[in-house]
Amino acid sequence: MRTRTVALIALSALGLTLAAAPAQAARSPVDEILARMSLPQKVGQLFTTYVYGNDANTPSAADAATNQRLYGVATPAEVVAKYHLGGVIYFAWTNSLQNPRQIATLSNGLQAAATGVPLAISTDQEHGVVSRMPAPATQFPGGMALGAGRNPVDAYRTGAVTGAELRAVGINQAWAPVADVNVNPANPVIGVRSFSSDPGLAATLTASQILGLQRGANTAASAKHFPGHGDTATDSHTGLPVITHSRDEWRRIDAPPFRAAIAAGVDAIMSAHIVVPALDPAEDPATLSKPIITGLLRGELGYRGVIVSDSLEMAGVRQKYGDERVPVLALKAGVDMLLMPPNLQLATDAVLGAVASGELTEARIDQSVRRILTLKQKRGLLSVKPVDPSAAERSVGSAAHQRVARSVTDRTVTAVRNDADVLPLAPGKSVLVTGWNSSVTGNVAALAGALGGATQLVTNLPNDAKIAEAVTAAQNHDVTVVLTSRAWDTTTADPGGRQQKLVKALVATGKPVVVVAVRDPYDLTAFPEVKTYLATYSYAAVSMESLGAVLLGTAPPRGKLPVEIPGLYAYGHGLTWRVR
Repeated sequence: MRTRTVALIALSALGLTLAAAPAQAARSPVDEILARMSLPQKVGQLFTTYVYGNDANTPSAADAATNQRLYGVATPAEVVAKYHLGGVIYFAWTNSLQNPRQIATLSNGLQAAATGVPLAISTDQEHGVVSRMPAPATQFPGGMALGAGRNPVDAYRTGAVTGAELRAVGINQAWAPVADVNVNPANPVIGVRSFSSDPGLAATLTASQILGLQRGANTAASAKHFPGHGDTATDSHTGLPVITHSRDEWRRIDAPPFRAAIAAGVDAIMSAHIVVPALDPAEDPATLSKPIITGLLRGELGYRGVIVSDSLEMAGVRQKYGDERVPVLALKAGVDMLLMPPNLQLATDAVLGAVASGELTEARIDQSVRRILTLKQKRGLLSVKPVDPSAAERSVGSAAHQRVARSVTDRTVTAVRNDADVLPLAPGKSVLVTGWNSSVTGNVAALAGALGGATQLVTNLPNDAKIAEAVTAAQNHDVTVVLTSRAWDTTTADPGGRQQKLVKALVATGKPVVVVAVRDPYDLTAFPEVKTYLATYSYAAVSMESLGAVLLGTAPPRGKLPVEIPGLYAYGHGLTWRVR
């Protein structure tokens, strides 16, 4: 007291006053919510899973029966309330996603059922081969196509439009973008979902799309799959991939997009169910690896946001430990949000049991819940108002959004080879369109009809009889356009070997053949004799429209290869020509 009195006298002599001691800071909304949550409510916040039904309160009889079997209650709303879920993830196969009004109504019903804290409602809207929102939602061509376009602004605009349409229907978290660097052409699970095999380009576009989602549309983005799933020939859905990169290779190849994501302020980073011995000698899947999740992602990269596991139903995370151990080990590794456990009751009980036994502390649970609540606060999700289904119908797939999609996609079509100067197709030419997927080939045939010549479509390929039909038809047309999808891969359900047989038989006719790879650009390695070859990286309708413009000569090809075609063309290759 005497010291303070002396100080006051001295300051008074100088005409100054002693600043009052700061009042205790008021607790933040996150603190307030966390303080009043029970342990079961906190544990519920850790889990995001699916529920069955296209309406929160009146699912079909089949969906109600499935919910009853899995969760012990019939309706999606009851599942949310019973387990105090932190989030729900949408799929077409669980929620029969139909149109903006239905999805918005479902979201409103689920939010109304949330107990205390609104839901993070999410879906995998990467575009391209992984796209959950059906038409009329705006469709973009996906990551590798954006890599071919090389335009960060396009990646931003893709994120902004996607986020706006998700928010319109009540979805506030996107499991995108894919930050993996696809350096393995035989990768069965990433491929065209990746922006590029070049770490720098992948990093730039990852950051740009995150900014589009978060700044452009206030939608939480989630970079995936840490520490990098781009160099594997094993699908972690069905097996446990092993990545043989050294620590230095990881820093040079895999880490840059995640560093860029963190610099862009990404809300969440998703872990991969992969083993990287150089990063964790114990060879635990990354999702369950403290050296990778806490050591690298939290420590070396300095990430402070939400870490979410990839689906805990996947084989890659279930091979070494039982389902009751996986969620506990993931939390011990440093994961915050647990996605799609195969048995939600078992997983919840396991976490609660680990706290009761002392294996996990409630303070550790609080760390993760605080991060999840902070994400929700940042995105305005601590107080959610119902979305307007009528407004969703007006905004989702709007003409303005469709124009953005077409503008972006027009920069992605890549002309790899045009040795015979077949392209662009001359007016009046008769065209045969054939190859992979009847609906996609049908779209291209309709566009080719604009040439004014005869157009024929041979579909339901490939099989031997149809291959023979296509070869006969090709001999009666000026040019054949044949679409391929993963023709390099002879292990797929639509065998690449038969696609290869089709292309080789068409080339053998001596008539001009234009091969269009509508997914992986690597198909040319299966038939290097082809003289005219394009890559679209996507079979979305908007990609086929942009392809049609290149074929007809109303737009030039502008894309550059975002990956190498092994033994044939280097990263960055791409032809162009003047339009007629």
